[in-house]
Amino acid sequence: MREIVIGKNDCDQRVDKFLSKALPTLPKSLMYKAIRNKKIKVNRKRCEISQRLQEGDTMQLFLAEEFFMTQIDTAFLKVPSELDIVYEDENLLIVNKAKGLLAHRDQKVGQDNLMDRILHYLYIHKEYDPRMENSFIPALCHRIDRNTQGLVIAAKNAASLRAMNAHIKQREVRKKYVCIAQGVFDKRQEHVLLYHCKTKDNVAHILPYPKEGYKPIEINYQIKEQKKQYALVEVELLSGKSHQIRAMLAYLSHPLYGDVKYGAKHTAAKHYQMLCAYRIEFVWKQEDVLANMRGRVIELDKIDLIDTFHALK
Repeated sequence: MREIVIGKNDCDQRVDKFLSKALPTLPKSLMYKAIRNKKIKVNRKRCEISQRLQEGDTMQLFLAEEFFMTQIDTAFLKVPSELDIVYEDENLLIVNKAKGLLAHRDQKVGQDNLMDRILHYLYIHKEYDPRMENSFIPALCHRIDRNTQGLVIAAKNAASLRAMNAHIKQREVRKKYVCIAQGVFDKRQEHVLLYHCKTKDNVAHILPYPKEGYKPIEINYQIKEQKKQYALVEVELLSGKSHQIRAMLAYLSHPLYGDVKYGAKHTAAKHYQMLCAYRIEFVWKQEDVLANMRGRVIELDKIDLIDTFHALK
């Protein structure tokens, strides 16, 4: 028999959700059978699949030893720990992700990426140790493309992750981007509503009307500076779909400078999409674990692509 003590990062989860994370090799069918047959108990009593765990609860597991032999993942120690930190407190990290850096680990262990850098940083500062956790790993609350620079929010604990994800879902976290787009815009500012579908080939398709399989997407854009062939554009993201800004502006005949995937002109020097997530505003009013973030605005001091824009003719 094994016993697990439910910690602060484990609580407020359903029994089955916790077990799926704590014992990833345990088949769901066997898990449900063990719960029914009282081979898995909470506080030495029969438990239900949907029962929510509380901090300090104990879980007794009468299972084969093989299910407890999951190897602890320390691959994050193979990547650097350096981060460009814009804001940090006991709950959150907000970092400036460099263009070209993956948000998450790809298939290759040791490949540099933002999430593993964050885990390494927290490990060094004794804020995360996988050996001390049953089910939780610090996580990004959202992501941006590999070749996009900008602000990314990471949660250090489970309560903060749940709270931030809820605020993002309720559109209480406002994100603004700045980009370089091709062409001359007819309007200085506009609200745009279109419909989005991402295909298996990792390309976003856009339609101006609803269709099965397509989700509504919205932005507000404002022209900050217009040149003969290019514009510096601020975009407020009102929904969050893959490649949304890139695909929407391309549909409007203004692909991002360097974004050949969505129709930009080829340039002599290789460029990726000129897009930066530069501003985040937290606008919720309710009290929760992230109450200290209400009304805050986090903004980058340095936006790399602005120098590129000013160098364009």
